[in-house]
Amino acid sequence: MIIRPPAETDFEAWRALWEGYNAFYGRTGETALSDAIVRTTWGRLFDESEPVHCLVADKDGTLLGLTHYVLHRNLIQIAPTCYLQDLFTTPESRGLGVGRKLIAAVAEDAKERGANDVYWHTHRSNETARALYDKVARDTDFTVYRMPA
Repeated sequence: MIIRPPAETDFEAWRALWEGYNAFYGRTGETALSDAIVRTTWGRLFDESEPVHCLVADKDGTLLGLTHYVLHRNLIQIAPTCYLQDLFTTPESRGLGVGRKLIAAVAEDAKERGANDVYWHTHRSNETARALYDKVARDTDFTVYRMPA
């Protein structure tokens, strides 16, 4: 298995993973992301001026997982920070180290881009992912709030 940036030819495989991720969080059917959002997101991953990045886990030409992450400024440190926004692996590849390798690759890329740290959040009910996260990172005990702009 290799961790690599997506290629333009990965669109359909990436889209299947992205839809799996979104379905996990209830964005399916009537609440699924529009095709415009999906295609805009895909395009941003290849736009050098965008702060968003993607890595995929590839085993013999089959994508087993993806991660999307954003580097951004932070007002409590000089260096940028990295927000690991999305992490998803296929159900059949769970427990094989795919998620751990994707997280490590994000941390390595973030460091190469000058970031000091990587952070993310997940739903408290996501016990499978949290078991991994508790091994590779520190729970900050912060709660996320959201409101419309």
